[in-house]
Amino acid sequence: MERLQKLIAESGYCSRRKAEELIKQGKVSVNGKIITELGTKASFGDEILVEGNLIDYEEKEYYLFYKPRGVVCTTKDDKGRKTVLDYFDDVDKRLFPVGRLDYDTTGILLLTNDGEFANYIMHPKNKIDKYYVAKVKGIVTPDEVKKLKSGVKLDNKKVYPSRIKVKDINKKNMTSIVHITVHDGINHEVKRLMESINHDVIKLKRECISFLDLSGLKSGEKRMLSKKEVKQLYNLSQNK
Repeated sequence: MERLQKLIAESGYCSRRKAEELIKQGKVSVNGKIITELGTKASFGDEILVEGNLIDYEEKEYYLFYKPRGVVCTTKDDKGRKTVLDYFDDVDKRLFPVGRLDYDTTGILLLTNDGEFANYIMHPKNKIDKYYVAKVKGIVTPDEVKKLKSGVKLDNKKVYPSRIKVKDINKKNMTSIVHITVHDGINHEVKRLMESINHDVIKLKRECISFLDLSGLKSGEKRMLSKKEVKQLYNLSQNK
């Protein structure tokens, strides 16, 4: 027997926090009885309905994917564009991407059927570092780097990159290569940070999520995370 909100999160339906909200709103029933108490326990042998949808349990799987350019991070796309799930036709689980990379952004992306895990990775309080390499228009100056390090207001929140460094400058083409690490989980964060110092991003690649990188993978390829890697990710917030 487990707490009801944990079972719902483990099913991949939503995060544990969202499940708690749904329980308090009276949108969850167990064996026909509406539940509003957060301490209620159940098992996957029970009939659990959330917003009228039957919850069933799937074994949890976690994948690391090298997202190509020109692919959207959604389960379906109304414009008919290729989605990340098109690369997982051989997987029989109901996977979803953990966060998003823009259509024109490449690099590391996690996919899973574990809603609680996804919420953990994305939540800013856990400060899971995401490391990017950005090619931008113009020459990024030391003063501009200093401005980014001092914090930029995005979505009514002061955002501080964990690390930022200009790795290369091409004066002929008037471009810069910038390495930047963020952990705030704000939409288009790197692009908006660079725009705040008047540099548009030409190319963007996410190289790492914490200790995970793209070693051994080509664009469009994937691999499963090991149980050890999943455990290491969960331990990250405890070590900060």
